[in-house]
Amino acid sequence: MVQIIDKKVNLEFPLGHHLHCLIAQLPNHLRRSEQGFALVEPDRKWHQVRKILDLVTEGSGNLKKLHFLMLPETSIPFARFDELLAVIDGSFRPNTVTMFGVEHVRLKVYRELLERFRDDNGEAIELVDRDIDSGDVLETPVNWCCIAIKEATGRLRVFLEAKSHPFSGEEFLDKFHDLYRGRHFYLFRSKPACFNFMTLICLDYLYRDLYASNIRQIVDHANQLYFSTRQGLDTLFVIQCNPKPEHRAYHEVISGFYGEYLEDTPGVRETITVFGNASDETRLEDLAAEGGFGHSFVVINRHHKLAKVELSEFATDDFDGAPVCRLRFGSGTRLYYFNLPLHHELDPRTSRVPLKVHTIMRWSPDGEWVRVSGDEMVAGFEIGQETDRM
Repeated sequence: MVQIIDKKVNLEFPLGHHLHCLIAQLPNHLRRSEQGFALVEPDRKWHQVRKILDLVTEGSGNLKKLHFLMLPETSIPFARFDELLAVIDGSFRPNTVTMFGVEHVRLKVYRELLERFRDDNGEAIELVDRDIDSGDVLETPVNWCCIAIKEATGRLRVFLEAKSHPFSGEEFLDKFHDLYRGRHFYLFRSKPACFNFMTLICLDYLYRDLYASNIRQIVDHANQLYFSTRQGLDTLFVIQCNPKPEHRAYHEVISGFYGEYLEDTPGVRETITVFGNASDETRLEDLAAEGGFGHSFVVINRHHKLAKVELSEFATDDFDGAPVCRLRFGSGTRLYYFNLPLHHELDPRTSRVPLKVHTIMRWSPDGEWVRVSGDEMVAGFEIGQETDRM
């Protein structure tokens, strides 16, 4: 199983106030290549991403308060990796975390990138080198992501993770189709804010064998953090390009994560889990996934208050009876800007909702991000009473 590596980062988030997250639910158009999967029309995709970066840089509205930006798995052309980091370093505000998946590369290229950012990835290099020393794996494709953290001082730190879970492309006799399996996750412990978070890639949230699972390791690690420091895992971000984000397996893992069915789990009791997916315009070899992609969503503990709402762009539910409150977004190409609830449940005497959607933007035919109006969102509007989940 993977190793969880603690990393201390300097983030001065506002104490006692909620944080803000932007999910970029973008379409991925992928094709098979010699190094795994590559983006079709990478320049067109970069134009769409660059418009998001411009919005964050301008900070119009309350986007200047942005703390976390999520882009989907395999959504950034590798040729634009350095340009993206340069924009973050030169234009983004301090105390900003950007998480994004990048086109597949060979393991030898991934190892070179780890070396380039050795100051932040030293422990990961040791784990990768063990695999390189064990066999001929340098040509193996890697599905990977980057967590770029612009600290309070303006210093840019770059952390890399490789996906640990096997994928459908490995269901071939040809060994060439196998992906490299990552050996580490980072647990970021930000100070002075005392806010702890992790980033996973898609099915890494589910990955398990007969004896253990990624999520169980995360729970155990967070519990140890709680018992030693009285801190827990505040937010778990999962970047996806997954046609089955509401598969039964997700329901089971989420239920176990929040349900305390086997043991008390104080380290993750108040964790906010954010799933940022690709949109329903995603294509693989020109074929759309059956049932579509899409549906990013946010999950919080069932003891928070979340009114029953159903709009064209988002809805709330309990994920088919799971012990959670869920904010489920639509499936289109959208930007979803919302706040992360405070780490504790609200006073039961208040009527204030802990999770609010601030802005939704759609991609226009003119190649711009435009705000979805209130009239568009209230089409088919339904609102009900808060469900009793105590």
